[in-house]
Amino acid sequence: MEKKGRSDINPKKKQVVEELAVMLKEYPVVGLIDLHKMPAFALQNIKMNLKDKMKIRVAKKRMINFALEKAGRENLKEYVVGYPALIFSKEDPFKLYSLISKQVEKRSAKPGDVPEEDVVVKAGPTQIPPGPAISTLSKVKILGKVQGPTIAIIKDCTPCKAGEPVSIDLSSALQMLKITPMKVSLNVLAFAEDKAIYTKDQMFVDEVKLVSDIQLAVQNAFNLSMNSGFPTKVTIGFMLSKAQMEAKALEALVDSGAPKEEEKSKEQAPKEKSEGETENEQEPAEKKEEEQS
Repeated sequence: MEKKGRSDINPKKKQVVEELAVMLKEYPVVGLIDLHKMPAFALQNIKMNLKDKMKIRVAKKRMINFALEKAGRENLKEYVVGYPALIFSKEDPFKLYSLISKQVEKRSAKPGDVPEEDVVVKAGPTQIPPGPAISTLSKVKILGKVQGPTIAIIKDCTPCKAGEPVSIDLSSALQMLKITPMKVSLNVLAFAEDKAIYTKDQMFVDEVKLVSDIQLAVQNAFNLSMNSGFPTKVTIGFMLSKAQMEAKALEALVDSGAPKEEEKSKEQAPKEKSEGETENEQEPAEKKEEEQS
């Protein structure tokens, strides 16, 4: 039997490769994602939410590699790993990555999964009918009791801490309780814009830290302008107000340390003698003149 070569590739696969190659040339921004452990419902929700920003095409590794070669984008071949899919967009790659990272769905926990947060089971009624389920719950220290036609959880509990792997028994119990502790989002491996490639480590931005750093930089710039006396459009008003307050404070200080003008003039001027005293002083002189005459 003659072995099939590349010339005998399935026409449908050829068509897929051709379509991918056309899109790779048409869109300036191309990304590669790994859909490993991504539930179909979560992928569909993300595609629906971002349908105006990007397109996602899933294909086999070999077909994606052929398309990359055909479109002259071989620099992305090293990121074709896992269960790959292509993203096509005309948005800025950093802005697009930020939008994708905010699209978070939840799924049930499978054995071996490691949740990012504590798994908390709240006390209250459930929809689980009485029976073997009580035993399944008690194995993972989730206490329940029969309450009417269903089982009720007696008290709040944390059967799994953040960073701990989920056991088989706990996975079954959480599925019965319909608790979905695992967060899932698109695992973006890289984006390519023209010849530049940006990995997820380069595109990740801690928005809380970024806002905090900007606020600190603004405060430092404001303090520098005020303390150095270098005015700007932002600080000139504050500097004038500060100068006015300092001038008033200096004026008040000078006024409090100097004697009042009236008191000062009284101290400097000679004391005026009363009319009686003046007449008494003049009388002996006149008497002396009369005696001499």
